[in-house]
Amino acid sequence: MVIVIAGPTGVGKTELSLYLASKLNGEVINADSTQVYKGMDIATNKVLDTKGIIHHLLSVIPLTDDYSVFDYQKDARALIDDILSRGKVPILVGGTGLYIKAALYDYEFSNKTNNEYEGYSNDELYQMLLKVDPETNIHLNNRVRVISALNYYEANHKPYSSKEKNNNLLYDTLFIGLTADRDVLYYKINQRVEKMIVQGLIDEAKLLYDSGIRSKAVMTPIGYKELFDYFDGNCSYDESIDLIKQRSRHYAKRQYTWFNNQMDLKWFKTNYENFHLTCDKVLEYIKNNS
Repeated sequence: MVIVIAGPTGVGKTELSLYLASKLNGEVINADSTQVYKGMDIATNKVLDTKGIIHHLLSVIPLTDDYSVFDYQKDARALIDDILSRGKVPILVGGTGLYIKAALYDYEFSNKTNNEYEGYSNDELYQMLLKVDPETNIHLNNRVRVISALNYYEANHKPYSSKEKNNNLLYDTLFIGLTADRDVLYYKINQRVEKMIVQGLIDEAKLLYDSGIRSKAVMTPIGYKELFDYFDGNCSYDESIDLIKQRSRHYAKRQYTWFNNQMDLKWFKTNYENFHLTCDKVLEYIKNNS
């Protein structure tokens, strides 16, 4: 059986994964698109003390490389098969829902890069999409989604607009979601940003800033680009920190929406005062349903 721990940022997914792995003879597979990269630890909230639990796809990709969902799908499935073959439990943990779906569902991705579309205008790309997906509701100027839909058609030979909400699962899987009241979660997210600063977020961001690397890996996580603007003198320190908090809250909201629409999760409310109680409830649910 495969276990998934999903949900928005700040609900305790990492702590729960360590607990479950210790109780279920499990190994953790990272399902966060920013934590696969080396050298980005604090802003991505990467687990540094794994408590002896084996972790996979964590800090394995150089910042200059582009690691796609196609790459993740290939690597994660190989890991799942290997962990299961050794009689252990794969535990996928993270907030990148597309990574989780890519690993577990009968869903194909193309390894075609977006660079291959550089010579086409938005209108030309959109006309290409209309030929294979006339029912598309993607906007003409949403270039990223148009290209994704073209890649989806190439890989699956069917239009993206016909993609089912739930594809066929490749593995026996239990989906766990952690949640919290919105005002409590937002307060915890703000607190976590302050904790990151104490842990050295500013220094970590300055190292990346001074490296001159501006790859997708560096510019995607919340926390670096906001501080880069501060280093450039485009905003004050307080403004950059407030923006990190704001964007983190908005990101959590988007994660909720995605998981509610895309996955059938068994939700558990995080008990921040006594998280061990949350862990015990989840463990009991897993034992009763495995």
